[in-house]
Amino acid sequence: MDNNIIQHPRFNRTKNNEFSKALRGRVSHYFKSNNISRNANANMVIKTIVMLALFFVPLAILCTVQIAQAWLVFGLYIVSGLGMAGIGMGVMHDAIHGSYSKHKRVNTLLGYTFNLIGANATIWNIQHNVLHHTYTNIDESDDDINMPFFLRFSPHAKHYKLHRFQYIYIWFFYSISTLAWVTAKDYVRLYRYKNKGFLKSKHQFRNALISMVTWKFVYFAYAIVIPIIISPLAWWVVLLAFVVMHLLVGLLVSIVFQIAHIMPSSEFPLPNSEGEIENDWYRHQFDTTTNFSPKNKILFWLIGGLNYQVEHHILPDVCHIHYKSISTIVANTAREFGVPYHVKHNLGHALADHVKMLKILGKETKS
Repeated sequence: MDNNIIQHPRFNRTKNNEFSKALRGRVSHYFKSNNISRNANANMVIKTIVMLALFFVPLAILCTVQIAQAWLVFGLYIVSGLGMAGIGMGVMHDAIHGSYSKHKRVNTLLGYTFNLIGANATIWNIQHNVLHHTYTNIDESDDDINMPFFLRFSPHAKHYKLHRFQYIYIWFFYSISTLAWVTAKDYVRLYRYKNKGFLKSKHQFRNALISMVTWKFVYFAYAIVIPIIISPLAWWVVLLAFVVMHLLVGLLVSIVFQIAHIMPSSEFPLPNSEGEIENDWYRHQFDTTTNFSPKNKILFWLIGGLNYQVEHHILPDVCHIHYKSISTIVANTAREFGVPYHVKHNLGHALADHVKMLKILGKETKS
């Protein structure tokens, strides 16, 4: 057996069956009784058009108009960054989960919007859909908590003295996260996932690599190379504006995804000697996930409903446009069965608890 291939844990199939059955039944009843599709509605389509326009229109201007004002170049890149974040969290995220449309081709097509913003849909599917959603907060299986040595996102990861300061320097690494994606990180993960058996043949790996190189070439062409050629400003001004855009987007995206799981209330369970997690998959998602700012409609719209992370994790096949509507059903069912339903009432409280957890992880040693 290849030593690089991790044997992922199994979930208990006998515990909490009544809870998960009741939860699925009540959510299904909501959609059927109200004659509502679990997929995107007209509002979601409008949102998709808006986010695509926010991303592409500023870049189209930068690629075609000679702009002599640096502040305007920075402004256009920042607006494009808002569209990038909106596509990443509110369009491609649903599409790659298969929840945007009941038609696979539509989901596949919209999933490619992730490639258009410089990242890679194939890598995201493995990292996010397969590893993170299945094995949330499980050390060595959830790739969202498998960090370089200078970051510690699990109490079971090796502890170093520098981790006591991670709550301070973490913001820099959050900020450069999307820059890392569009440059080197996707390539690193492509080779790592190949070694772990996710890309099973040389043909599959080769096609994924060629596709990645091609998409990234196209992205860098219209996102930075052509604007530098067109602009009468010094090349470094345009490049700096591009970097600032990514720093803002990286910070926003990282915060949204990490405060859902790296919290004092979050569990980090390990499998037993037989490779089994104590609870079933549904209960596991409640134990490891936190909602935040449930009443903030603007935030909900901007970040693709990911302030309702509990609903997203237990119902990834439901378009995010419905999360708020079904959250009462989810919360009430959890309360009825004695299952924790973690929620922070605003973003400030969520960030404060996230920092608290980073400090805890910075002080603890491996259990």
